[in-house]
Amino acid sequence: MKRRATTLAAAFLIASLGATMEGAATLPTGFQDVTVFTGLTHPTAVRFARDGRVFVAEKSGVIKVFPTLLSTTPTIFADLSSEVDDYWDRGLLGLELHPDFPTTPYVYVLYSYDFDPVSGTGPPAWGDNCPSPPGATTNGCTISARLSRLTANGNQMTGTEKVLLESWGQQFPSHSIGDLLFGPDGALYVSGGEGASFNNVDYGQYGSPRNPLGDPPSGKGGTQAPPTAEGGALRSQSLLRAEGGPALPSGAVIRLDSSDVLSNDPLAGSGVEIAQRIVAYGLRNPFRFTIQPDTGSVWIGDVGWTKWEEINRIADPQSGHQNFGWPCYEGGDPEPAYAGANLAICNNLYAEPGSTVSPYFSYSHSNKVIPGEACPTGSSSVTGLAFYGGGGYPASYGGALFFGDYSRRCIWVMFADATGQPDPSQILNFVTGAATPVDLEIEPNSGDLFYVDLGGGTVRRVQYFAPTAVATASPTSGGTPLTVHFDGSGSLKARPTDTLSYAWDLDGDGNFNDSTAVKPTFTYTTAGSYRVRLRVTDNHGISNVSDPVTISAGNSLPTAFIDTPSPSLTWRVGDTISFSGHATDPQEGDLPASALTWNVLLHHCPSTCHVHPIQTIPGVASGSFAAPDHEYPSWLELQLTATDSAQLTSSQSALIYPQTTTLTYQSSPTGLVLVSGTRISATPFTDTVIVGSQKTIVAASPQTSGGIPYG
Repeated sequence: MKRRATTLAAAFLIASLGATMEGAATLPTGFQDVTVFTGLTHPTAVRFARDGRVFVAEKSGVIKVFPTLLSTTPTIFADLSSEVDDYWDRGLLGLELHPDFPTTPYVYVLYSYDFDPVSGTGPPAWGDNCPSPPGATTNGCTISARLSRLTANGNQMTGTEKVLLESWGQQFPSHSIGDLLFGPDGALYVSGGEGASFNNVDYGQYGSPRNPLGDPPSGKGGTQAPPTAEGGALRSQSLLRAEGGPALPSGAVIRLDSSDVLSNDPLAGSGVEIAQRIVAYGLRNPFRFTIQPDTGSVWIGDVGWTKWEEINRIADPQSGHQNFGWPCYEGGDPEPAYAGANLAICNNLYAEPGSTVSPYFSYSHSNKVIPGEACPTGSSSVTGLAFYGGGGYPASYGGALFFGDYSRRCIWVMFADATGQPDPSQILNFVTGAATPVDLEIEPNSGDLFYVDLGGGTVRRVQYFAPTAVATASPTSGGTPLTVHFDGSGSLKARPTDTLSYAWDLDGDGNFNDSTAVKPTFTYTTAGSYRVRLRVTDNHGISNVSDPVTISAGNSLPTAFIDTPSPSLTWRVGDTISFSGHATDPQEGDLPASALTWNVLLHHCPSTCHVHPIQTIPGVASGSFAAPDHEYPSWLELQLTATDSAQLTSSQSALIYPQTTTLTYQSSPTGLVLVSGTRISATPFTDTVIVGSQKTIVAASPQTSGGIPYG
């Protein structure tokens, strides 16, 4: 059997970021999914201070603080956007408060740092972009990543950012850094991905220059080849390198003690010191983890590649480090594509059974988590974990582990067994049709589960036996006098026997004293923008406030127009796609370029569809971006949003489809198995791919056909 290599098209991304969802969420009887904060831009993490304040991180690098859970307007605590590489799955992804906050006024952040370690340039090195060449998913735009400490003075950052650690080399735009949490031992735990390709088997053979992060044995610019290669995804196995280092926090969870996170001196970055801090490695993308309150054990959600999502457990993080096997293992089994690549690090692990730790729980991308459930299969990404510690939920939830999947748009609960540990045989759908969850957290006062909705720009709360207020309005804009018809009949009861009372704030003054009708009408005679909300209260005295409806009196919506590209345009990987557009407003006429914002989205539909926000380009009437490498079927959406001076918006989208070709795979003799990208099939088989992208083809050796071994 022959092994062939070619540069064609396809990429597979089980990502932690970027989907959208439609429809209302479904929860167990008595629970409600309630929106707490709205108007956020790609929020990624939420943390709760003991004094009632709520901190929310946005992917771009902005941190906002809400005074209370009832607040509607946040203050910008810090803006790190000039330091953050906000591109694909990169950005400000980790946020944590010191356990004694605000007495110890420290806020910790973990983000993709827009600094290129190859050229030594930045920030910005890439400016929230990656041109082609090198191509975001072809050879990658290398960055670092950064753990920093910020100091709070009230609701604003004071002084300068204290950088604690910069040790995560990232080549490709996924598997970036992840999460950070303080444990009950007072230590700060930090996770990071291996920064490798999601298209193909990656052992360090990509890059411009090759092997740009200088992984052994070839070093920067050198050619990596099996069996000795130790780069790419093998960075997650850096503790097993043949020459003993350097050890990396990539694909790992590290533990920093109190002297590390309080010191005025940055942490040293030598391999020896990193090795001493690693508590878990062999992880692909440990995007989120949680810590069990009573035991201090660390539970890691590792976003998978082609087949498995994992929840991994470190029972005692101070008793040494554990190897969870990636990329040699996934889901507890040898990963077929990497197993077929003849890599010495993997071969050594295969030769020593028990050298890696199997997942505590895993689920296949092709299977339901619970048989017969409504949550879809296909695209999968475990993107949040949280332990329930007590509060208003039923007693059966005590000690339970919540876990969420962004791509499937679902949250499950794994109930505890008699020993107090989560039991994989006792899993229940908790939120089906969740709003793109990327972080699960327990609010300390109520004990309720909160989750962050990346795609919708909200923070959600799951309450027990609480009503849900829903307000709609028509029309929402127009000249004065403007008569608007409101409707609160879509509000939901927590129990079928409950009754609801209604209170409206129709003039936007913050007081719910304008109407008690279910469907009031209000006429606005003064031009302006009004935030209308509805409060519903059940017969048990439990209230809920709706998302605000913005009424713009004396003003009408602007209209956005995409002038180019043409609807007939198709693209190949690496093509430069130019765009241009304009907007008009009934009151203001032609809007300036500063009123325009472009978003580049990639729709990926291997089975269920999800969306990756690739790039945001604000304040220009024209520009360009590079067409990415990705698995087919996928296509691009170019979205133009116009915003007038009254903050009214409208959008227009253009769908841009790729050029494709069909590959046919053969072997001699026929019927032997090839690995192409993420597909594993016996020949002959065909595959539709996007023109111009890369595929790595692996022929596992040896194989047997008709009793004859082939190599």
